[in-house]
Amino acid sequence: MEDSIVKNQAAIEAILFSMGDAVSVKDLAKVLELDEKDIVKLITDMMDKYENDERGIRIVKLEDSYQLCTKNEYYDILSQLVNMPKKHNLTDSLMETLSIIAYKQPVTRQEIEAIRGVSCVHAINKLVEYKLVAEVGRLDAIGRPILFGTTEDFLRSFGVTSMDELPIITPDKIEDFKQEAMEEAQLKIEV
Repeated sequence: MEDSIVKNQAAIEAILFSMGDAVSVKDLAKVLELDEKDIVKLITDMMDKYENDERGIRIVKLEDSYQLCTKNEYYDILSQLVNMPKKHNLTDSLMETLSIIAYKQPVTRQEIEAIRGVSCVHAINKLVEYKLVAEVGRLDAIGRPILFGTTEDFLRSFGVTSMDELPIITPDKIEDFKQEAMEEAQLKIEV
């Protein structure tokens, strides 16, 4: 029994390493001819071992999928090697746009602009470039506008495994935000 666990975990590790992107539990179960619950158990054990051992890799859960990744503490070393930027520059405008997309998805550019009150073309293009947002379809309406949603990179970047982990915005918080926005708008008008 122990031998089959080791072989199955080695197979999972090989699959996750080879694929690079997240692989669903369903696909892993199909390929390895195991029950999905068994796959989750095997991966959970692997995740614990990777986190407790002094290793440079870990497995992250993204919705109903798993991905083999580098541990965050080694990002600086890797970025030096591949000469890539350390972080995306998420301005207030980008964060506002990303927040709207995260909470309202799927959402059109026009809906985002109606909420923000300004053009969001640049912000959306930057978020797509950063791979935090992607086209998820088209709205069945005149002109068939693009629908945007968040990506797995969004989940990874913000350290959440699913959209369910995002903070819940209560009605009283919404009122606070509206009041702050009104006060800020009033300050801009007076200046």
